[in-house]
Amino acid sequence: MSRSLKAHLLLVFVTFVWGATFVSIKEALHESTPLTFNAVRMVLAALILLAIFHKHLRNLSRSTVLGGMLVGVFLWLGYEFQTPGLQYTTASKSAFLTGMSVVLVPLFLMIFWRRHVNRWSLLGVGVALVGLYLLTIPAGEAGFSSVNKGDILTMLCAVAFAFQIIFVGRVTHKNPFAPVVTIEAATCAVLMIISAPLLERPHIVFSSQVVWAILITGILGTALGFGAQGWAQQFTPPTHTALIFALEPVFALGASYFLIGERLGLRAGLGAALILAGVLLSELRGAVQQPTAELDEETGDSQAG
Repeated sequence: MSRSLKAHLLLVFVTFVWGATFVSIKEALHESTPLTFNAVRMVLAALILLAIFHKHLRNLSRSTVLGGMLVGVFLWLGYEFQTPGLQYTTASKSAFLTGMSVVLVPLFLMIFWRRHVNRWSLLGVGVALVGLYLLTIPAGEAGFSSVNKGDILTMLCAVAFAFQIIFVGRVTHKNPFAPVVTIEAATCAVLMIISAPLLERPHIVFSSQVVWAILITGILGTALGFGAQGWAQQFTPPTHTALIFALEPVFALGASYFLIGERLGLRAGLGAALILAGVLLSELRGAVQQPTAELDEETGDSQAG
């Protein structure tokens, strides 16, 4: 089996895990407060990455440390919005709303970095925004007052992850991947430990369901997911990677349907389909017209639950 095929299969597996974590986390939140759950899972992920990449942490440059910490702050913000949001919205909606981060990347690059964004990327953003409206606004409602708390928190999560995607690309373009991702996870874990008792009354029951969710998200979703992604993207074209990552909310939708019986109505389902279409337009058609070096620097990494 070629390295390219191994890389593609590994990315599909990682994306499937990311999609399934939305369901496992939502179920775990019946027995744990969200920020405490985040802290435990991220400490586990950080310790695993430290054990794997500890040799890469020698003679760190100031750029690598500060870059990893910056990315870690946005990773922390993304999860701190996403996980509490799962208490108030469905796992499938959370996945599709989180997927909005991908189409927000070119928009933010245009606004904050004054980068040229081609028409396909802008069309993808527009299509995804229409999908966002259909997914979050119930039929018969004209305004945004009907958007539930979970949807709002998850939209903020998408904004944070969009910046995380941008900064991962910029930081790893100039620094080695292994120490950056390790410092990112460690920074995120420290911030989660500090914020949990400040923003909630920490509570967790280490039932089999919660332990299983921590192991899946901490080991497979974060430690293995980050490491595997970094290796696999060396052997896969950016457009292939984008297409595989676009499957994340699809896997989440399937997992939520078969495991906990969640269903999207016709309107919400159409909205989810439009968000997925927007992601594909932005990442695939939009990516075709960008130089490879610029694309690698701008898109970096995708994030999940």
